[in-house]
Amino acid sequence: MKDWRCKLGTMTKSEASPSIATPDRYGDADIASVAALIADPARGRILMALADGRALPASVLAAEAGISAQSASGHLKKLLVGNLLRVAATGRHRYYTLAGPDIASVLESLASIAEPYQITSLRQGTRAHALRRGRTCYDHIAGKLGVALTEGLLDTGAIVRTDGNSGAGRAGTDPLSGGTPDGRYELGPQASEVFGDIGIDIELVQQNRGRRALIRACVDWTEQRHHIAGALGAEICRTLVAAEWVTRRPRERSVSLTPRGQQALAIRLNLPDAGSSDSR
Repeated sequence: MKDWRCKLGTMTKSEASPSIATPDRYGDADIASVAALIADPARGRILMALADGRALPASVLAAEAGISAQSASGHLKKLLVGNLLRVAATGRHRYYTLAGPDIASVLESLASIAEPYQITSLRQGTRAHALRRGRTCYDHIAGKLGVALTEGLLDTGAIVRTDGNSGAGRAGTDPLSGGTPDGRYELGPQASEVFGDIGIDIELVQQNRGRRALIRACVDWTEQRHHIAGALGAEICRTLVAAEWVTRRPRERSVSLTPRGQQALAIRLNLPDAGSSDSR
């Protein structure tokens, strides 16, 4: 007995307790814990409010979720601990963002299979329609407008598909929503000319993209077709908004073409009125 106790005193933690996990004993990813974080209605609304890549303060997120500031604080803390959000302090305010584009992709994928909220007012119906017409998915343009932009870039030779398919249609091996494997698209023979006409220096985008893929395709959850993501998708969104060809709705993810943008992209990409406001 004495010898056994002496030996226990010198044993490592993993030797003394075989049930304690070590790196080579980890199993599958614990998706249930992440799903539980997203499953709460208030947290779901908070995450969707941030799915366009914006950084928002807690007060705005509380309004988006329809909850009190105190409740929002508790939900935000859980989302931070669960690594779904990041926070940065600016002056007296703390601004929250999604932890990365992968989180936005997960949200878009869930949106493709989720039942929509019951619309109980004209304002809700208009907002839902606007999101499907055009929206931002993290930092790139999605919805009908995002798909139309992709088709226009393909038609003009700015980008080409490399998987044997044509157009922006979803490939048979693609998920119903979310990111696809890299390499489905690459720059086309007219890339410099077409993107230059839009105001994008494609060589500069390539230089500054870091480790991020230049072009990624996402299957749009409302259109079931591809829209362009990656460093190029982010630059397209930034450029069109800066040129006031695309406008954002205050405090919402939806975007739409301005009359100026509709005219400019019709010339450069042969783009129809996809994503334009119904009143224009």
